Amino acid sequence: MRCVLITGGTGCIGAATVHALLQLGAERVVVASRSASVGLLRLWFRETLDPRIGLVRGDVGDARDVERLVRDADPTHVIHLGALQTPDCESDHARGMAVNVGGTLHLLDACVAHAKRLARFVFASSAAVYGLRARYPGPVVRESDPLAPVNLYGTWKLASEELVRLSHERHGVDAISLRLNTTYGKGRDRGKTAGVTRAMKAIALGSARGAVIPHRMAYGGRENYHYVEDVGAAFARAALMPFTGHAAFNLRGTTIPVADFLARIADVAGSLGLTRSVDLGIAPDAPVNPFVCDLDEARIVEAFPGMPRTPIDDGIRATLETFVAMAKAGELRLDPV
Repeated sequence: MRCVLITGGTGCIGAATVHALLQLGAERVVVASRSASVGLLRLWFRETLDPRIGLVRGDVGDARDVERLVRDADPTHVIHLGALQTPDCESDHARGMAVNVGGTLHLLDACVAHAKRLARFVFASSAAVYGLRARYPGPVVRESDPLAPVNLYGTWKLASEELVRLSHERHGVDAISLRLNTTYGKGRDRGKTAGVTRAMKAIALGSARGAVIPHRMAYGGRENYHYVEDVGAAFARAALMPFTGHAAFNLRGTTIPVADFLARIADVAGSLGLTRSVDLGIAPDAPVNPFVCDLDEARIVEAFPGMPRTPIDDGIRATLETFVAMAKAGELRLDPV
């Protein structure tokens, strides 16, 4: 029986990953989070949770907690998503390192000690391990390009990638790190790069209220986007599909200007009869996004040929339709949940 232990499994990407794991036939998914609450899983499992899901409380920053989680779950596969985001890492350096690096180390150590059936370890890394986009003169950024993170979050993601590699070399468990950029879609509420998702929320809420809720992006330039359902599918496939060895992969995505993404939102909203609720733009003083984009996807497509990449217009349409239904039911809000 395949049992997947997933940390951070009630957040945006975690909830999508749990859904995708069950679609791929995982017999048991143990979802660990600090609250052990349903969280954003409700967006994917509306009425009742699938009986194959088990919710457990655990803090990856606490070594004893992690040891208990792994011992009790006895997983065949582990997906490590649990981490603090950039603002939290910058506001509390010690806590950020304890969770984002220490948590990875705790989990790897616990797997060596207690997960005797473990076949695969998948780590949620980030394109933040790369440097600024200007550092890479080519049309795409490859996994083999130099890594030069520009903030603590990226530095700690890179440190965790190295811990995953070292654990693989010492103990032989197949291991994958997935590097992703900006996720959009239902459940994506937190962080600066949630702006395009919040733009779609503003349209849906405005339509439900018969009003216009303006939305202005805090930055412009170009950005690499992943639809949330694709991200969940990528982690599930990286965990369960055939693979041997160790690798770090860029996640499949699409790079376009932020302004173009907003224009596509407006076009799709118009096709859904929501034009009167559209007021989108980029703030006049918004800086240009300097961070890496144009991630090359050749290696992950070769390793996992079925990795999805939803066209942006289709992802926008699905997200808007979900948000409109939620707004009509009184279940949508602009503030993070």
